[in-house]
Amino acid sequence: MSGNSRPTVVVTGGSAGVGRAVAVAFGRRGWNVGIVARGRAGIAAAVEEVRSVGGTALGYRADVADPKAVDRAADAFVEEFGGIDVWVNNAMVTVYAEVEQMSAEEFQRVTDVTYLGQVHGTLAALRHMKASDRGTIVHVGSALAYRSIPLQSAYCAAKAAVRGFVDSLRTELLHHRSHIRLTMVQLPAVNTPQFDWARSRLPRKLEPVPPIFQPEAIAEEIVRAAHDAPRELWIGTPSWLAIFGAQAAPAFTDHYLARHGYRGEMTSQAAQKGRPDNLFDPVDAKRDHGAHGRFDARAKGSVVAADPMWLHIGIIAAAGLIGGAALAAARRDGPR
Repeated sequence: MSGNSRPTVVVTGGSAGVGRAVAVAFGRRGWNVGIVARGRAGIAAAVEEVRSVGGTALGYRADVADPKAVDRAADAFVEEFGGIDVWVNNAMVTVYAEVEQMSAEEFQRVTDVTYLGQVHGTLAALRHMKASDRGTIVHVGSALAYRSIPLQSAYCAAKAAVRGFVDSLRTELLHHRSHIRLTMVQLPAVNTPQFDWARSRLPRKLEPVPPIFQPEAIAEEIVRAAHDAPRELWIGTPSWLAIFGAQAAPAFTDHYLARHGYRGEMTSQAAQKGRPDNLFDPVDAKRDHGAHGRFDARAKGSVVAADPMWLHIGIIAAAGLIGGAALAAARRDGPR
């Protein structure tokens, strides 16, 4: 536990969306909450909300693409709270466009934030956790880490890279018999402001591929992952189906997404021309956007999550039961 009586969590991208909901969920449990984000208004509102539910909060303006800035943020939280018990790597940006419509600069920026931002956060957390040989680092991923979809190539690639990074680091920590824990949560579609501030070249307004879940439901599962530290936690049955589908029938899924993927990422409304996006600069510098997007009427307030180890065991057990029943039936109906 940190130097004062409360444990401490750091949440990157903690001013809005899933990160905001995670910060508030920890605050409600009485934690110290360090919030890393870029937008002044978003940070200020997030700090106030955490305090209003019983937590202690400190905001720090930093771009996770800058490793030195992330290190300074970590140092500030340790100085204020005495240590770091949990670090949640959540910050992300994305671009909605076909690959050929994107620039090298845009690919670089998504990689710098969505992948390398998690690397930078992990390195900062490890630097402070190593002395006590304890702590948990939570990596916020996506079902898209396993199954890429059209129109978000840079984001999908970044989430897949995070998964590869975490797996490598885990083996190194095991080699050194470290007690620092790693966990990665794979998310479904969530009702966040992302779909009104992500850079897009699509002709219609963005939407998450349904079904859609509320950020508070997702945040509760992220808190659970921080507590239990499963190797991975797959949140939402859509995530389970997407991941298993990618593993079982990748070519079929390719063709399915080619036919239906474009339509599933857009509404029927025309896109707003010239709207600001958050790829390089925050859009919550002057106005707080909170945790929710514009899909409250369609979003589910509860979600089911599972450790994939148990899902795999369940599938194997079910296959064994079906095979056993088939064999018994064959013996019963066969020649005597």
